[in-house]
Amino acid sequence: MIFEMTYQVRVTDFKEGKKWYETFLNKVADFIPHDGFAEWKLIPGCWLQVAEGKPSEGSGPIRLGIQNLEAEKKRLMRELNIDDFVIESRQEVPVKWGSFTDPWGNRIGLFEYLNKTEEYERVKTILG
Repeated sequence: MIFEMTYQVRVTDFKEGKKWYETFLNKVADFIPHDGFAEWKLIPGCWLQVAEGKPSEGSGPIRLGIQNLEAEKKRLMRELNIDDFVIESRQEVPVKWGSFTDPWGNRIGLFEYLNKTEEYERVKTILG
């Protein structure tokens, strides 16, 4: 039985990477066990790790559910200077989504539920 997960991205400049991910996630790291490594608790049982090292080519994206994709896109473009990205959707898919890369080439995707009742139920189930 799987009960917890972590996802790790690597950055060549840990100080800048930590700062970038603090801005991206709107919070300081929850756990820094040693130099060159930090973890953020995203939701119960789900952690994002940022480690100093060579980024893995072609991995990802990690996809994160959010409540307002357009607002978050604007914030990230303003605060982190990320490139504009396309928000996509398909009739048969219950979410809209967009993807971009961090300054080290790690791919990140964001998605938003189109049906806000479904989104509310997901949040309630996951976060209680």
